[in-house]
Amino acid sequence: MMYHIRGENIEVTPALREYVEKKIGKLERYFDRTDDVNVHVNLKVYNDGQGKIEVTIPMPHLLLRAEERHNDMYAAIDLVTDKLERQIRKHKTKVNRKLRDREKEAKLAAPVPSGAAAAENDEEFEIVRTKHFSLKPMDSEEAILQMNLLGHNFFIFTNAETNRTNIVYRRKDGKYGLIEAN
Repeated sequence: MMYHIRGENIEVTPALREYVEKKIGKLERYFDRTDDVNVHVNLKVYNDGQGKIEVTIPMPHLLLRAEERHNDMYAAIDLVTDKLERQIRKHKTKVNRKLRDREKEAKLAAPVPSGAAAAENDEEFEIVRTKHFSLKPMDSEEAILQMNLLGHNFFIFTNAETNRTNIVYRRKDGKYGLIEAN
């Protein structure tokens, strides 16, 4: 795995770098290939003395991301590694279950398409941050899984069946919605 470790208000010492690589390196056992896996680690220290670690691991069909705050940076690294490991295990379990369900569904019946209309809002808002990312082809179930793994309320993806941009989102009632672009 390739590590990109950056520090904000903290010097990334060789010992800290080695600890991050050692702990996150334990996740290699979950990957088939690790030569093309890039690990982005951002270490911060706030004025109150608390440290924060953010780890992002972009992969072809999965974006792993976790962050943790703690008074001890080494403890924060341990906690974020545990969090990433839980995400990976949860994802693998759901993917395997979904593959089994797809095989059963293919034998029984064709899937039913779903959709929701997009609403447009004409109010002006100030944009304070812009993010760039590539849209990964996947189905809505995988997108919901990604959204939940990231802890976000919505997720943008390319629908693998239609090759169009779609958005899944969490509704106030706890259920999910899908916006399909035309």
